[in-house]
Amino acid sequence: MEEREVKLTVPAGFQLPDLDGAGDGFLAEPQPERRYTTTYWDTADLRLARWGASLRYRDDEGWTVKLPSERLGSLLVRQEHTFQGSPRKVPADALDLVRAFVRGAEVVPVARLRAVRRPVALRNAAGEQLAEVVDDEVRVIGPDGRRVADRFREVEVELAEHARPDTLDRVLARLHEAGAREVGPDAPSKYRRALGSREVGPPELTVADLPDRASAEDLLRHDLTASVLRLFRHEAAVRIGEDPEGVHQARVACRRIRSTLRTFSGLLEPEWTARLRDELKWLANRLGEVRDADVLLASLEAGLATLPEADQRAGRRLLAGLATEREAGRVRLIEAMGDQRYARLLDDLVAAAKAPAVLADGARPAVDVLRPLVASAYRKLRKRVRKAGDEPTDEALHRIRIRAKRCRYAAEAVAPVAGKPARQLGKAAADLQDVLGEQHDAVVAEAWLRQAVRGARRDEALVVGELICLQRAAAAKARSQWRKTWKACSAKRVTSWF
Repeated sequence: MEEREVKLTVPAGFQLPDLDGAGDGFLAEPQPERRYTTTYWDTADLRLARWGASLRYRDDEGWTVKLPSERLGSLLVRQEHTFQGSPRKVPADALDLVRAFVRGAEVVPVARLRAVRRPVALRNAAGEQLAEVVDDEVRVIGPDGRRVADRFREVEVELAEHARPDTLDRVLARLHEAGAREVGPDAPSKYRRALGSREVGPPELTVADLPDRASAEDLLRHDLTASVLRLFRHEAAVRIGEDPEGVHQARVACRRIRSTLRTFSGLLEPEWTARLRDELKWLANRLGEVRDADVLLASLEAGLATLPEADQRAGRRLLAGLATEREAGRVRLIEAMGDQRYARLLDDLVAAAKAPAVLADGARPAVDVLRPLVASAYRKLRKRVRKAGDEPTDEALHRIRIRAKRCRYAAEAVAPVAGKPARQLGKAAADLQDVLGEQHDAVVAEAWLRQAVRGARRDEALVVGELICLQRAAAAKARSQWRKTWKACSAKRVTSWF
């Protein structure tokens, strides 16, 4: 569930204003006062706090996982998931959602607070809840379980699904008039405040600004960190399985890291590089099973939607088998993510982002060392295009796409120091990759349809023929565009720097 809220500080003696009628159609309904105790769990070195996540047990609602948040102006947006279970043992499903952050470390109770909550529900004329305003008086309990170590008061405005775009502005205006003020982006959460004087430490990974004369190692660390963060931030979405984008982004992260290790292999310790690339390939293959099925299903379902209703019914029966294959792939993926091999890989990725195993050349200026590596990736792409000839096979186009992807990732990796030429090459290679990706997806879809028709009913076989026609048209369209896209990629203004 997505949580969207704004936190506010209030002065001493603050009184929650009357919110009834705070804009057209607002109805404010004070709710019963609630008292609750919250226990936060974390590792001994507070990894969840450092990542901006939390795992808690609250006696009025059970277990809650809050994943790292993002800010949209004053609005704090994050994913929140609740679980039932004993207060003495973290549910396995809850622990899985923070596995990337805690990895193999044990989680234990680290902080406790008690609060009195006074909520007010805001509804529209139809009775739909638009928001909830809560006024929390909080006491942080000391390590002995009895002493009050700190007290504070906090007001929150949490938007509901039916909230209009201007709902928040109108509610905040009333609270501002009463003296409340939004907290800044660096303000601590309840969990951080509950930790009191304990030293949390910096996040495990951050994408730091590059120095003016960045070394090759600086740039490599910068690129690896960005990709590892991408994987970790989408890891929970992979486990939840509700949004295909989670699997897509996790797979891209694996591919980006493998590509960086390949491109910069001459700067890295060979055995270390080979082992890490092999482990990433293992994970990427598991992610790929699910992602490829997602792409294929989306393509065929989009084609099916253009057909008559009778054909759509037959087509849905046909695609049921593909959906089953996809779920089987997801089961294998989740099993892999529960393996110790996966936990070790996550640890290795954090270590690699912090301190990659660079050789002596890693200390040289990044611009001097890395420009030839990007040039090499581009030349390999150009060679593959020339080798394909005027009428390339589907396989030849697929190989060009792979080379375009490697060239793109190499250019994007050096862009922080190479600037505009690298960004131009990366963009042009990405455009070529996208066009050839559409062609490849259509070819794969046609191959799947030809296989599926062997056991199909007569009405399903008719649908297969219709869908094959649509896929062939998509493949032909992409074929007609790829040469033009390649010319943009090979233009002098894009490649002259390399």
